[in-house]
Amino acid sequence: MKIGIYPGSFDPITNGHLDIIERASKLCDQVVVSVLQNPSKNPLFSLEERVALIKEAAAAYENVTVDCFSGLLIDYAKKNNANIIIKGLRAVSDFEYEFQMALMNRKLAPDVETIFLMTSSKNSYLSSSLVKEVAKFGGCIEGLVPESTKEAIFQKI
Repeated sequence: MKIGIYPGSFDPITNGHLDIIERASKLCDQVVVSVLQNPSKNPLFSLEERVALIKEAAAAYENVTVDCFSGLLIDYAKKNNANIIIKGLRAVSDFEYEFQMALMNRKLAPDVETIFLMTSSKNSYLSSSLVKEVAKFGGCIEGLVPESTKEAIFQKI
C-alpha cells in the first residue's frame, strides 16, 4: 500500500496546495496531509483551524486525511507506516532546500521515498505568506485559496 505524507504549515491552505493534494491522491492509496506544529512560528491560524480548513478544502478526495505533527517528519512518517513523502515545488529555489531535506530523510529512513511534484504554472508564484500579505492590505485573493479559506482569512484580518 502506498501511503503518502504531504507535510507543511498550510497557514493557510492555498489552491497550490490543493493542486498537489489532488495529484498526490492519484499516486497514493492514502494521502495524509500533515500540518506541522512549529512553536517558533507565529501562524495566522491555530493548528486546529488549519486542520479544519484543510479538511473542508480536501473533502472531495476520499483517500485524503488530515492530521498534525511535531518533531521529525521521518519519525511521523514511520509512525504512520508511510512510505512516501510528498513535497510540492514552485521554483528552483524550493528545490535546493527540499533536496537537502530529502537526502537527510533518506539517510534516516532509506525505505521512505520523497516525491517532488511541481505545482501547476498558474500557481507557481503562490504562497501562504503572499496570500496573507495581499489580504492584509485589502487586495483580491479570489482564486488563490478555497472559498471557505478566503472567508476565514478576512474574518481573521
